[in-house]
Amino acid sequence: MPIRGGALFGHSGRFQCGFLAGELETYLYVTRSNLTEMVRKCWSSLFTPRAIFYRFEKKLDKSRVSVGVVIQKMVNSEIAGVAFTAHPVTNDRNQMVIEAGYGLGEAIVSGKITPDTYVVDKKEKAILDINISEQKKMIVRAGAKGTKDVAVPKARQSKQKLTGKQIIELAKLCENIERHYRHPQDIEWALEKNKFYITQSRPITTL
Repeated sequence: MPIRGGALFGHSGRFQCGFLAGELETYLYVTRSNLTEMVRKCWSSLFTPRAIFYRFEKKLDKSRVSVGVVIQKMVNSEIAGVAFTAHPVTNDRNQMVIEAGYGLGEAIVSGKITPDTYVVDKKEKAILDINISEQKKMIVRAGAKGTKDVAVPKARQSKQKLTGKQIIELAKLCENIERHYRHPQDIEWALEKNKFYITQSRPITTL
């Protein structure tokens, strides 16, 4: 199972989330034997030098910062990635950008690979641009030892990760999430056995 942290900032029942995006630790393939330890480590990542410096730089009152730890079902994804429901470069809210790569999404989030990129027109549900990137390595499960890097089969390295139908299906799902939260979202997703799973969603804080 994966362990993820989500930071909250606020008081009196009014909280802001997503402001510590990328600063808290995530642990994959956690077992019952080390569950308590990993929950503790995830929670305490709020107090790493990196997270403390971030709060200092943003002038956030430490007494108003808290963290929730989420225990999820582990998705053994064949393909995974990130979706931005507003274009992260142009800030165009009518366009969605989807990134996709083989294996676990950690390869994209950590910057180990260059993913495929698909740009979708949200209103017309049309694919505007497809940029396919060669992928030679992917991250997969390594038994009880967490994860490992393995080679992508040569025949798949230069292939498009998601089909056109899958891109539109995922875009519709992500748009529903954006509609629910009433703000553009930075979404992490995974595909296992042709079913999409949403593993994380947080507001795009730069808009």
